[in-house]
Amino acid sequence: MRLVILDTETTGLNPKKGDRIVEVGCVEMVERKLTGRHYHEYINPERDIPAEVVAVHGIDNERVKDCPKFRDIAVGLWQWLEGADLVIHNAAFDMGFLNAEFERFAKEQGQTFVPLESACGVIDTLKIARDKHPGSKVSLDALCKRYGIDNSHRTLHGALLDSEILADVYLFLTGGQTDLMLGESETNANETAAIDLSVLDTQGQKPLVQVQPSAEELAAHKEFLAMISAKADKEVSW
Repeated sequence: MRLVILDTETTGLNPKKGDRIVEVGCVEMVERKLTGRHYHEYINPERDIPAEVVAVHGIDNERVKDCPKFRDIAVGLWQWLEGADLVIHNAAFDMGFLNAEFERFAKEQGQTFVPLESACGVIDTLKIARDKHPGSKVSLDALCKRYGIDNSHRTLHGALLDSEILADVYLFLTGGQTDLMLGESETNANETAAIDLSVLDTQGQKPLVQVQPSAEELAAHKEFLAMISAKADKEVSW
């Protein structure tokens, strides 16, 4: 299964009011593994980028004045996305902007507009996160904190960087990472099995020496279990 983890940066919040895409970033994943292939473009939106938006993603008018316009990259972007399942955090936002841009391009070419959903599947990680963690914060930053994903290098939003981070978040949300750490067990995780050490002792030999953990070792073990529990999003004990 080919997945494309996608993010966009824009001039504002509403494509119906003339806001445009200024950056698109994608990373490719096949069989739940990153392939190393990516798509990334800065785009001249053909309009002013407000200062309050620049403060969010750091892309100003000067940065994109010589970049291609969406019409210049439309065909190549469509071909890169076609046939994949798009993994997007708050898919309605990015798909709304992408469809607005493709519709504008189709009209300029005198062609009938076809929504991007006709060529791609769409997986919304925001919806998955809300279903999995009801009542909790489910922003990309909040999910990184929950799953222990390092996003310390993320000071501004950026489409390609956010796509790379979202790839890790998607794997955790859908079980790909935590399953490697903790398998499901049919037994209660809080049950402990008694270990019979007598079988190791033979007649005439001294009893096996049993060493008890120190207070420091018990504290370290407790701290380790707390870390595992946080990453697995459930209590573990052994």
